[in-house]
Amino acid sequence: MLVAGIGFAAPTVALSQTITSETSFPSTKKTASTQNLPTLGDSARGDLSPIMERKIGEQIMSSVRHDPDYLEDGPVIEYLTKLGNSLLDKRPDARGEEKYEFEFFAVRDPVLNAFAFPGGFIGFHSGLILAAQTESELASVMGHEIGHVAQRHIARMIGNQKQDYLIPIAAMLLAALAARSSPDAAMAMVVGGQGLSIQRQLSFTRDAEREADRMGFQILRDGGYDTSGMLAFFGRMQYAQRNYTDNGLSYLRSHPLTSERMADIQGRLFGERYRQRADGLDFYLIQSRVRVLQDAKAQGLIDATVFFDNQIKNGNEDSRLAAQYGLAFVAYKKKEYAQAEKILTELTDKIATMPQRRQWLGQTSAFATLAIEIEMGKNRPDLAVQKAQVALRDLPLARGLVHQYAEVLIEAKNYSEAENFLRDQISLYRREAKLQHLLAKTYAAENKQALQHLALAEAYALEGALPAALQQLEIARAAPDVKYFDHSVIDAREREWKEKHKEELADEKKSK
Repeated sequence: MLVAGIGFAAPTVALSQTITSETSFPSTKKTASTQNLPTLGDSARGDLSPIMERKIGEQIMSSVRHDPDYLEDGPVIEYLTKLGNSLLDKRPDARGEEKYEFEFFAVRDPVLNAFAFPGGFIGFHSGLILAAQTESELASVMGHEIGHVAQRHIARMIGNQKQDYLIPIAAMLLAALAARSSPDAAMAMVVGGQGLSIQRQLSFTRDAEREADRMGFQILRDGGYDTSGMLAFFGRMQYAQRNYTDNGLSYLRSHPLTSERMADIQGRLFGERYRQRADGLDFYLIQSRVRVLQDAKAQGLIDATVFFDNQIKNGNEDSRLAAQYGLAFVAYKKKEYAQAEKILTELTDKIATMPQRRQWLGQTSAFATLAIEIEMGKNRPDLAVQKAQVALRDLPLARGLVHQYAEVLIEAKNYSEAENFLRDQISLYRREAKLQHLLAKTYAAENKQALQHLALAEAYALEGALPAALQQLEIARAAPDVKYFDHSVIDAREREWKEKHKEELADEKKSK
């Protein structure tokens, strides 16, 4: 897989196994329209177009979303997306010529790292989210990864390696799947698939990292965050890296967080006006939620409880409130629903009396999501529907709440309402595969077989799995309840996707 990463620590699980290295680049030029951000030469564009770059990223993400360590958690995704977009809104040029719609996500992994896929997909290890002591520190990592994508480091790498630029993808994808059970086997696949290609990449990684640092620093500053957070967090990562022995993965040792990078960041801080930035309650709430999601096994929940108890005793006010939220989430995960409801109710009632913090009750989906989860745990889907409706009125753009509302409508057997709601959402968010999956689930509950498989076909096509999408069309065509109009939709989609799949196969053939 072609991935740009921070290179802080040894990757230990499937998704982190995909983090490789970057390369050196030709000299860049500046224009007034890019606000002092470097632009690429035509040679890089010729080797990997932005469209192809996005397509590769989408193919990789299709596998990532099916990985058991992908954190498909509404509040976490919403928070990361909100943070990322707040940075991009201040530097829209960072989206590049193709105006990438960035996607931010998290994976379950205690190792401190983050990574970027081609085309605007940026992932964070749960361990890194928990290690950030301020939101500015987390934003500094996000800015760094945005820098990798905006500078199109992978396309520029291909500019230097024309003959073998797509060879690593298959091997790295296999490595991602193998890593969970055998890191040694995963590394063997990496070496076997990349050969000399990886060696050429490794010798250039420092240039890529420094360039991402510089751009990340600009994004962080323009976004209104404390730029000293970058130096503080990177320094802590440098210290953490020392804990790994020489038995670590070789490509990690080839792109360390160097003293030159640290000095460059420190130099940029010189003369910068200190900017203190108060973190919002949502930063602490998401950390509490991620701490529980990182390890929801029995011992993990015990460890989280100990941490939250200590945080209540020794933390600041926001961290104490977030710790109470964490205890409610722990109780929910332990299926102690009455206790979870009691803690959450006491917490929200308390926050409602706090003028400086009560706005967060309507600005983050963390509270509503957990309240709905508790109602579902207590097998009260009708109450869950009511709470979801209220939450969506306050947060209509929270995609996690949208998905959760559809889920509870299905659980409450409000199939017609769920169908209408999802159809409306699909008309607004046509590229969101999750909506099609939920619609397919609704149709399955209604025993509408042809429509169920048509919705699954749409979902797979959006995820880049065209062979699976075409297979679902065949199943829909043979369904006993298929109608004349369904046949016309199936025929149209089949023609479209077969042609698209033919083009993809031709592109793959050219790349070999």
